[in-house]
Amino acid sequence: MDKFIVSARKYRPQNFNTVVGQSHITTTLKNAIKNNQLAHAFLFCGPRGVGKTTCARILAKTINCTNQTPEGEACNTCNSCVSFDAGTSMNIHELDAASNNSVDDIRSLVEQVRFAPQAGKYKVYIVDEVHMLSTSAFNAFLKTLEEPPPYAIFILATTEKHKILPTILSRCQIFDFKRITTNDTVEHLQEIVDKEAIQTDKASLQIIAQKSEGCMRDALSILDKIVSFTNGEVNYQNTLEHLNILDHDYYFKLLEALLKQDMAGGMLLYDEINRKGFEGDLVLNGFAEFIRNILVCKDARAVKLLDVVEGMQEKYVATAASVNAGYLVSALNILNEAEVNFKMARNKRLHVELVIIKLNFLQQAIEMSMGDNGLVKKKRVDGPIAIKTKPVTSIQIKQATSVSKPVEPKLYIQEEKPSIVDRPQTIEIQPTVDRRPSTEIPATSNQQLVTNNYQPATSYQPLPSFGASNLTDGSPKRSVLDVLREKYGDAYSIQEVENPIPLSIETLQGHWDYYANKLKEENKHSQVNAFNTAKLVIESDTVFNVIVDSSLQQKFIEQEKTMMLDYLQRHYHNRMIMFNFIIEEGEKEDVPLHFQLNGKQKFERIAEQYPLVKELRDRLKLDIAF
Repeated sequence: MDKFIVSARKYRPQNFNTVVGQSHITTTLKNAIKNNQLAHAFLFCGPRGVGKTTCARILAKTINCTNQTPEGEACNTCNSCVSFDAGTSMNIHELDAASNNSVDDIRSLVEQVRFAPQAGKYKVYIVDEVHMLSTSAFNAFLKTLEEPPPYAIFILATTEKHKILPTILSRCQIFDFKRITTNDTVEHLQEIVDKEAIQTDKASLQIIAQKSEGCMRDALSILDKIVSFTNGEVNYQNTLEHLNILDHDYYFKLLEALLKQDMAGGMLLYDEINRKGFEGDLVLNGFAEFIRNILVCKDARAVKLLDVVEGMQEKYVATAASVNAGYLVSALNILNEAEVNFKMARNKRLHVELVIIKLNFLQQAIEMSMGDNGLVKKKRVDGPIAIKTKPVTSIQIKQATSVSKPVEPKLYIQEEKPSIVDRPQTIEIQPTVDRRPSTEIPATSNQQLVTNNYQPATSYQPLPSFGASNLTDGSPKRSVLDVLREKYGDAYSIQEVENPIPLSIETLQGHWDYYANKLKEENKHSQVNAFNTAKLVIESDTVFNVIVDSSLQQKFIEQEKTMMLDYLQRHYHNRMIMFNFIIEEGEKEDVPLHFQLNGKQKFERIAEQYPLVKELRDRLKLDIAF
């Protein structure tokens, strides 16, 4: 039986024309060979499996070919090409920098560079995975790489360009390899299956190309595995089964169930997927990619970004036309958040089912947030709310001018009309009084009129103005409140506004101690100690100072400042009461002398007082740790 050779080695390109997906590099190299403009050092960088080492070998083979074609390709018939294909060429040296990354390995390579080639024109040194070299090895390689002999050419290959020293990069001609596109991979796989007489369809090859993610070596390896698995008959279904890929038909069914708000159907479909062995994170990732493809198809210009198997584009476009873009964007946000939090979830299945439930009611939530002319903005509930108020005309009371200056009463009418914010509306009315000597309005205290059973009218009616006839008809003197009470009866009740109580150190200290006792009942001992040690000094009618010994004591009192102020303001009937902090440092204690001295000073004082201690140290040659 012949020895099996994997497709990645069997079908490795032998000339530039057979390299897949790197035409921008192969064309440059061929033109450099034809024009005899070869650099002395090349750096091939790019993803794995895209042809870096292959192009390096083809370049080494071509520049030593004695019978090059007009296109700059190797002839594959001369002695140099034959020896290269057989692996016996003495002009090509390959070094794996992953296992030979020391300074000694590079020095050995530099020693070989000194010898000219026995046959051929160039000696080519291919260093693969060059980023694995140590820093000292890079430094040992710098001089030779900068000024090599005219017959030496270095080709460095790496997948991690950022790990190479800038001094190495500046000495090389850099070629960036790109990932191989899905179409190029499918075409190359089709050529191979035709040569191998393998029965396959294009959809299965597209699945393999997508799974390889632009790596031709991976695509050929996957093809070899599926051919062995299916005994030479590759189709769409067994390719999905072997690669453990969820068919897009499941995603179409799941999306249809979610749009119909068929939660049971969606849950059963996920149960079927779960029974087939697909993990929840795979389902979330696949469904998110599916939603992304649907969103891409909403615009005809972006359909080319769709990377799906042949024949599925029409189905994606048709589905995209029937789904709202807002639903797709919201679904993507939910799926992305769920995929990020999947690893932290204890119950993985429940985590995915919760996502399905959210997506099931997502369409209903979007429809509820839609108005007649589009989306409705969310209402702010945490910010200030504007209240619409109506101006009230001032009440003008005409009466005779009096010698004594009357007090202008302020009436606060609280209206219980229903409003947007369901709270009473306070309107301040300042009446204008005409002073006449014949009549005098008695001084009234600040009073508050509260509507008890007020029935809102269809139109707003201001309070009536009071003329001279109301007060000069010979009746006893009446206040404005008496007139209002006669006019509206029991519709208003009068509540006296209590006058503020002035601050005094006796009452303030009493309230302060009472509040400290309340804190003691709540087991706030730190605050109690701070309250008990603080001193109070009254500064004005509404401000007093709290004298503390430290900032820590101030912090304990500040923790209760809001509640304490509310307590004092209610008891003194004055919302203007405030207090400030004053920190006064206590008297400094006298520190004993032996606490002020360091170790060396203490020993000197002891030695001065007791000379024998110093003599003992000198005789025993002791070292005292200070």
